[in-house]
Amino acid sequence: MKFPARGLYAITQTEDKSADAVINEVAAALRGGAVVVQYRDKNPLDAPFLARELVKICHQHQVPLLINDDIELAGLVGADGVHLGREDGAIAQARQRLGSAAIIGVSCYNAVEHAMAAEAEGATYVAFGRFFPSSSKPLAAPAEIETLRQAKRVLTIPIVAIGGILPENGAPLVAAGADLLAVIGGLFDHQPEQAARAYQALFTA
Repeated sequence: MKFPARGLYAITQTEDKSADAVINEVAAALRGGAVVVQYRDKNPLDAPFLARELVKICHQHQVPLLINDDIELAGLVGADGVHLGREDGAIAQARQRLGSAAIIGVSCYNAVEHAMAAEAEGATYVAFGRFFPSSSKPLAAPAEIETLRQAKRVLTIPIVAIGGILPENGAPLVAAGADLLAVIGGLFDHQPEQAARAYQALFTA
């Protein structure tokens, strides 16, 4: 499945939630128009089960499901790809394990040079952030909107913005060059279907 060109990038909120709750929330976000889903779970107990269920429901909506950090889990459950942070392994390693068609995203924080290197190494997309204070990543270093503008000038792959993004503050990021907005709390701290529609509206305004 291909990585989308624009839209809402939903990242699961799994803390203190049952597998059923996560599945239901993701289903609601998909009904609201989310175009890609990342399964992110820092303390997974039933990760293979939950990841497989999310793959099923995402594919019913023709939406790719990515796994955060874990290349092996992505391969095990038949996910569409993986998102790699600074300590999560190399693009080449992920490509070898998951195949030439896999989606491979890379966190680039506030570094356009890192993004350029990732594109050269075969990344499908790059992500910058955090752009605003974030309850999900309170210690993450801030990124600047100018980084998006610079990245848009030199990259040909999609650009994702992440970090404290709300429907109320996302428009400047899209205008600066973000192709997708990655969201956790702004989506799942609310009614996910309605919240997803509000984010998707930023791409049609």
